Amino acid sequence: MKLNNLFSPITINGKEVKNRCVVSPMVVDYCNKDSTATERFIAYHEAKAKGGFGMIITEDFAIQQNGKGFAYEAGLWNDEQIPGFAEFTRRIHRYDALIIAQIYHCGRQTNSGVTGEAPWGPSAIPCPFSPDMPHVMTVEEIKETVSNFGDCARRAEQAGFDGVEIHGGHGYLLAQFMSPYSNKRTDEYGGNLANRMRAAIESIRDIRSKVGRDFIVGYRISGDEFVTGGRTIEDTKAIVPYLEEAGIDYVHVTAGVYRSFGACIPSMYTRHGWIADLAAEVKKVTKLPVITVGRINDVAVADAIIKSGKADLVAMGRQSLCDPDTPNKAMEGRYDEIRCCIGCHHGCIGNLLQDKAVKCILNPMLGREYELKPVRSAAPKDVMVIGAGPGGLSAAISAAESGHRVTVYEKGSQPGGQFRLGAVPPGKGEIVNYINWQRNELKRLGVPLYTETEVTEELVAEKKPDVIIAATGAEAVIPKIPGADAPNVVTAQDVLDGKTNPGARVVVIGGGCVGTETANHLALGLKTVTLVEMLDDIALDEALVPREALIEDIRRHGVTVCTGTTVQEIFPGGVRLTGKFEGEIPADTVVLSVGSRSKNELAKKLEARGYDVRIIGDAAGVGLAGEAIAQGFELGRGL
Repeated sequence: MKLNNLFSPITINGKEVKNRCVVSPMVVDYCNKDSTATERFIAYHEAKAKGGFGMIITEDFAIQQNGKGFAYEAGLWNDEQIPGFAEFTRRIHRYDALIIAQIYHCGRQTNSGVTGEAPWGPSAIPCPFSPDMPHVMTVEEIKETVSNFGDCARRAEQAGFDGVEIHGGHGYLLAQFMSPYSNKRTDEYGGNLANRMRAAIESIRDIRSKVGRDFIVGYRISGDEFVTGGRTIEDTKAIVPYLEEAGIDYVHVTAGVYRSFGACIPSMYTRHGWIADLAAEVKKVTKLPVITVGRINDVAVADAIIKSGKADLVAMGRQSLCDPDTPNKAMEGRYDEIRCCIGCHHGCIGNLLQDKAVKCILNPMLGREYELKPVRSAAPKDVMVIGAGPGGLSAAISAAESGHRVTVYEKGSQPGGQFRLGAVPPGKGEIVNYINWQRNELKRLGVPLYTETEVTEELVAEKKPDVIIAATGAEAVIPKIPGADAPNVVTAQDVLDGKTNPGARVVVIGGGCVGTETANHLALGLKTVTLVEMLDDIALDEALVPREALIEDIRRHGVTVCTGTTVQEIFPGGVRLTGKFEGEIPADTVVLSVGSRSKNELAKKLEARGYDVRIIGDAAGVGLAGEAIAQGFELGRGL
């Protein structure tokens, strides 16, 4: 597979970008509280530069202290912040990558807990995600903010950045001024389009007046805000020529505002390259290079977007979190070694929305590049891994990379454990990409994987391992409901594993993420599905954006949801409900999804016999796949 389009150079304002692979800006909260650089922040970006990305656009740099949206994000609102970022750009440039500082003011989409004061905005309309009423900016404050954009860009140039990208998308301050969704002013900064663009145009001109002619100035804009009363792509096409005339050098087309958060950061339920068409529309009205973004985690898709003429560069933000070496691996033809983002949101956005530093459930190295160095054991051990789920395979890979002699045994016919079953429901299919990646890593490292092989005490005695890693997973809990042992009662795991084909009428008991996804899977198969949950809502253990998409999907597929309800009895042909929903519901099949419990009996026996046994993942305590992967990674390194 040749990717000549993706790996061809392009020039932006006189500076050559070695390829079309771009890291899109993502807040990770790796800086100090005063928004200065840390070694963690530098090493995190350095890994992407070393990995072959042609252009890296950093997370938002606040132009003034009250413009911050997150506690530990970057900033360049004073000269004291310059030195740390000067070291940062020096290290990025060693790898022939362009480094662009995205600069912004968060506007109303922050809160007083971060800034210490009421957020600023064009009008007295709170952000749906903020508890605070915004302070309505005076004209003098607008002028001050415009000047701060220019000063921030000047500091970025002094720190050695190749350019800045003005964040005028995702509903931040300049986008707030530009959109009738958030701007209700009646002065020269509100009303018609020319007035609403004024703050952005003035900011671009102020920046241009304070930086060199060869300094890149890009602009990120939501092509469509996907919110009632917001801007559409036709508005954006009218705006971009004015931004070009004011002095920008490229356009980065994204989508959404916080109210349409799933458009800003789409989940696994969103199709690949879903807003490339918006970029294509923008290309019709400008001669500037155009960047597209949005659920692009495959280099072949990125190459095809460029080949089709829809965009000039492709941003792969969360893909760079999952595998910062994506460009280098692709250029070298090592496609099987690329670890693809699955759009789960659990490690990245899930952490950020809880004011925690960003992680990736599939890449335990993320955010730890500065402290984790390759490990090579001085005393290699014979390691037996029992269970080929994501935790067991993570441990096997990590241990093999550290020099140990590893063998993996799996009772089933396929690796992946319950994570593989998680790939079955609609929208979740890319999970198998990670399982395949793990399997390919085992092959690369020469680690044997024996499937359909049950580990017994006799096998352990025969192999005499130095260390046993027990990653034996979990099994479904069977609730004490009368009739739960009937022939027409099955578990969600059996359904997702293809061991049973439920009848036309199905009741799923348990509305956690697994139960809800199983109901969605069955409804897509044109079955009549009722989901029963004792709590007042469903899928509460899912991350924000994929949860919204999942709930919308089950509505579209016609799943009946009974919350605040329990199943009193399962009887032939149906179930009896109590709670908010009373009465009987017909059912050919009843599916149980009320939780799992650890399977570790063999591990306990082996421990009792004196073996060195390490229990990880669900076998140690039922949790999410990312927790098991991280445990396996740490264990393998530490043997």
